[in-house]
Amino acid sequence: MKRQAVTGLRRNLRRIINLFLALCVVNTLALMLVVAAYYPKVEQVIRVYTLLRFQALTPPTLDKIFEGAIKGMVESLGDPYSSYLTPEVYRRLEEHVQGTYGGVGLLITLEEKEKRPVVVSPFKGTPAQRAGITSGDYILAIDGRDTAGMDLETAASLMQGEPGTKVELTVLKPGEKEPRRFTLIRETIKIPTVDGRMLPGYPGIGYISLSMFNEQTSGDLGKLLEELRRQGLKALILDLRNNPGGSLQAAVEVASYFIPKGPVVYIVDQKKKEALQATGKYIKLPLVVLVNKGSASAAEIVAGAIKDSGSGVLIGETTFGKGVVQTIFPLKGGAAVKLTTHKYLTPAQKDIDKVGITPDIQVKLDPRLEQEVLSHSPDLERDTQLKKALELLQGKMVTSKAA
Repeated sequence: MKRQAVTGLRRNLRRIINLFLALCVVNTLALMLVVAAYYPKVEQVIRVYTLLRFQALTPPTLDKIFEGAIKGMVESLGDPYSSYLTPEVYRRLEEHVQGTYGGVGLLITLEEKEKRPVVVSPFKGTPAQRAGITSGDYILAIDGRDTAGMDLETAASLMQGEPGTKVELTVLKPGEKEPRRFTLIRETIKIPTVDGRMLPGYPGIGYISLSMFNEQTSGDLGKLLEELRRQGLKALILDLRNNPGGSLQAAVEVASYFIPKGPVVYIVDQKKKEALQATGKYIKLPLVVLVNKGSASAAEIVAGAIKDSGSGVLIGETTFGKGVVQTIFPLKGGAAVKLTTHKYLTPAQKDIDKVGITPDIQVKLDPRLEQEVLSHSPDLERDTQLKKALELLQGKMVTSKAA
């Protein structure tokens, strides 16, 4: 019996070894085929590596060469939202996602043609917003460093830093010929989520502003809605202006308060399309949503769901148009790669990327007053978009009473 067991063990071992050798041969052949097919490119890579190591005045370390190779692979996508994150940039990004960081309070993206950072929106009450930097402004330089061709993470990292330190931004406003220089003092930026109240002089009408979407937004929103209901809430204005977005899951949870059961958004990747469904929290009130060119990403998911479901009316200006979702993949050593992995469609399966969402009723704010009005929302005297929302809701409430 022992001899049979040993014989069987040897037979199995030989099979495993043969299988391993066969896999090695197959992989080697596959690698040789790839090298043969792309030999000129492989030859160039080897040539450049040799030049860097033995001809450059200051030869880079192998770590730097590999880091540059990884960065180059990601940049080959040609996607402004995909990038290689150094450990320092990744750490700061995590701080930002967690809710606080040292910086000036700007959400930025890359402008397609010029490949420069452009402001999506400033966070309310931050140094950038107080200085007068607004949505659509181009950032030409950071501390004198030209931003042409700079990736998003590098630009954001240069503006972030220890609270109390200075950073100089050279900014060009759309329609102006001469750039302006802003010297800002970094602060601890606490990313706000939810704020709201009943509006004085407008019985039954509440106002809620969402400044961003994170893990706390849905819970904070639920608590505020309950408080406003106790105060007699009968109709609601949801302000998503200058909301830069944030967590996809938070957007689904927030939208669930404002639309009946059904899809909030469709998420599309390389292989499939998936509907993310409302979670059944629908409050069913007369609803108006305020949007503008600074409403982006997750804010557009909520606005699109409300518009397509017919559960509310959108008032304001066409939104920013960011219809793609990024996923972060950590790497060993503290770095990470951020890739665009999905695009999203509204419940009516509209692709709004680089297009935005057109409101049901278009109302523009006076550009000369916009910054001040939005930083002091709700401004019942000067905010023409808010006034239109109030007019519409009062009409709905009168009609409802008459019925």
